Formats: sequence, C-alpha cells, structure tokens
Amino acid sequence: MEINPNSHQPTGSTSPSSTLGNIQRPGEYLRQIRIAQKKELEEIANVLNMPVKTLTALEQDDYKSLPEATFIKGYYRAYAKCLNADASVIIQRFDEIYANDTGLKANHALNNSPIKIMGKLSGSKSVRNRKWLKRLSILVAVLVLGWLAVMAVQNWTSSQKDEVDVPKVTNSDVEILPMGNTVTTSGDQLVLGFSRPTSVHIVDATGKVLATGRQSSTLTLSGESPFQIRLDDATAVSLSLNQEQISLSPYTVNGKAEFRLSR
Repeated sequence: MEINPNSHQPTGSTSPSSTLGNIQRPGEYLRQIRIAQKKELEEIANVLNMPVKTLTALEQDDYKSLPEATFIKGYYRAYAKCLNADASVIIQRFDEIYANDTGLKANHALNNSPIKIMGKLSGSKSVRNRKWLKRLSILVAVLVLGWLAVMAVQNWTSSQKDEVDVPKVTNSDVEILPMGNTVTTSGDQLVLGFSRPTSVHIVDATGKVLATGRQSSTLTLSGESPFQIRLDDATAVSLSLNQEQISLSPYTVNGKAEFRLSR
C-alpha cells in the first residue's frame, strides 16, 4: 500500500480509528482510494469542478492552505462521494486531527485563513457558454418572429389598400368614342390588345379623345398622329401603329406608361 511521506501521524496515546485501517489521515485515505481506482487528480477535479490545487491540499491534509473547517468538510464529502467512499468516517477523523494541526476547533471559522472562503463554485466555462448561446438563440428567434409579424401586417395592409384603390370593372367604366371600333382608311390606325382589364386614355394630334376608361377587349382606333397615350397597366397591353408592333417597355415606369407616339 502506498503511503504519503508528507502525511502526519497522530501523537499521544489516542489510537487511530480502525475504520480507516492503517491510513491515519482522511486526505491520505482518499488519495489511496483514488490511486486504487486508477483515477488521475485532474479527472476528479473536472468531475467536482474544483481546482487541482484544492484537491492536492486535501490529499496532503494541508488545512492551513484551505478555507475554514466547514468548507473542508464539504470538500471531503464531495470527494468521498466521487470515489464511493464512506464520508462519515472521514469527517470523524478530520474532527480528531484538525485541532491538532491548526490549534482550532473543527467548528471554528478561520477568520485569518490564507485562502478566503470560496463560496459557491462557479460553473465551468463551457456551461456558461451554453447558457449565453441559449439566450442568444432565444433573442434571435424573437427578433425573427417579430420581423415576420411586421411583414405580414404590411402585406395585409397593402393588399387591403390595393383592393380599395382598384375599382371594379363595369360597363360604365369604359368610354369608347363612336368611331373607336370602326376601321377607316384615313389617318393613322392604332390597335390595342388586352390580356387583362386596364384603364387607357388616348388623344390624337387634333385633341380628339379616341378612347378613355377601363377596357378589356381589342380596340381599333383611327386618328391623326402623334397620339398622346396613357396606360395604367402597360404590361397588360399590346400596341401596334399602322400594323407595326410597338414595344412599350421603353415607356414603362412602375408598370405605367405615358408617352407620345407618331408614325
């Protein structure tokens, strides 16, 4: 059995407790159990979330380098539990030798201890990182949900506005001059085709209004060029002048087109 050369042997006539066998001190007893279980000190430190130097002081029974007795007992209990050892006999032995080592009772607070009371051990860095990551994830999720809610409200408001702004197509909305659908051989000829209803306004060079209002069927118009043309939805209209197809894309801005057209 390995014996710590730094362990202190009790003095006087008091015989050691038979529970710990020949190991006279609790720290040495725990060290022997750890070695028998083939566990490294760093492994125990990670499990208990305790500094290696604190465990080293415990195994060496160096009480003057540790906090007050109450905390030392807590460390011994945690260490014994980690090694599946009986903590009660360890605490009993500690109470017997603590006064001899420090000159103080085991229930006395070491006000002048070289190491101050450690209090609650803080969590490991990885645990703290996981907590912050979880909080950050929740914050991002809340922001995304808020943004989606705002976008949904804006889209709904926009659709409602469009429904209000776009009037229903009725026969009274379409105003075509009597000559609008009649093909004549004089002047210039405009032909408009529609993929969906839209409003138009067409005036020729003489100031004559050839067509105005919403329209959904093909228009064949005659007049003097240049023509002043306005289309509320140019993408829904095809236009030809004197049988020559006219591209509306150069005149289209935000879907609307307003321009002068001459032969």
